[in-house]
Amino acid sequence: MFLTNAQNGISSIGKKSWLFLILSGLATGASWLCYYKALQMGEASKVVPVDKLSVVITLVLAFIFLHEKFTPRSIAGCILIGAGTLLMVLS
Repeated sequence: MFLTNAQNGISSIGKKSWLFLILSGLATGASWLCYYKALQMGEASKVVPVDKLSVVITLVLAFIFLHEKFTPRSIAGCILIGAGTLLMVLS
């Protein structure tokens, strides 16, 4: 923002948007804390694939709740990520 000299737009962000930005930041921080705790407690080869599965979950939720359209590329990516996760967890 400062590199592109766009800091003047900060004042135009509404209260609701600020609330969601702050909540998103807190959720992201909590997510990373849980991720590192899981790495501390378990094997990385089991923890990391589960984390990567969040991409598939996000795509499915976007399809269900946001009514986004799946493209052949997103379906293929979803299948490949899911299959890769399954292979890593089972090995």
